[in-house]
Formats: sequence, structure tokens, C-alpha cells
Amino acid sequence: MQNVSSIMTSNPAFCRIDTPLHAVARLMIDNDCGGIPVVDMEGKPLGFVTDRDVAVRIVATGHFEASSIAGDAMSAPCKTVNTNTSLQECTKLMESEKIRRVPIVDDDGRLSGIVSIADLALAGKDSATAEVVSEVSKPGLPH
Repeated sequence: MQNVSSIMTSNPAFCRIDTPLHAVARLMIDNDCGGIPVVDMEGKPLGFVTDRDVAVRIVATGHFEASSIAGDAMSAPCKTVNTNTSLQECTKLMESEKIRRVPIVDDDGRLSGIVSIADLALAGKDSATAEVVSEVSKPGLPH
């Protein structure tokens, strides 16, 4: 069975909890992605900032300031899977938690990659992609 390391985006962009929010947005632009993991000083994921988090939690509520940081917008705690996790387990997590991206960690818990719905699609996992998109798009909170 195929595992997440076979399709993940390796060495993804990341930020720290105190990274200015405008710099996080710039990372999204520069890396053509919709989300940036937030890691601690050891590289272990603490949370995740998506473009939607910035729009909904910060901009729409009128809370954007020059001093806004990643920690103001991030979703936490961060759901992760290990590099040896099967694609099936990873897609189940994405469905149950209603998330479009999953940080992948090594055996020491440090960020080593990300699996997104786009990665599933590019890997030719059409049925898995369709299933994840369907579940993630359903209204309501994660289980």
C-alpha cells in the first residue's frame, strides 16, 4: 500500500508563531499554496495558517494590523501524520477533520512535507480526491 511520503510535497514553506501575518501571506504567494504550517523552534508543527484563516479570522473581523502574526490566524492544534502513514489513513483523517492539507512529520515529529488534495489529484488518486473533496466540503464542524 502506498504511503504519504510517495506523494507529499517535501520541504514545504513554514513559519513560526511570531512571523508577521503579511510575511505568511507572502509565503503563500511565493510558494503558490493556500496554507503554511506553523512550527516551533525544533520544526514541530504547532498549527496551520490558511488563506481562509487570514480572510475569515483576521480581515473579515477587522483585526488586521501591521503587528498581526501567524499565531493570530492559525488553526491549532495541528493534525499531522507520519511519513509512513498510508494514503488511505491520511485521506480518512482529511475527511473526518474536514481539512484540505495535512502536515507530514518524520519520526522525531518534525515537519518533512505536506499532503494536499492537489497532491492526491496529481498522483492520479481520483477516487480518493473526490471522496476527500466531498467530505471536506460538507457543511458543519469536524467530527
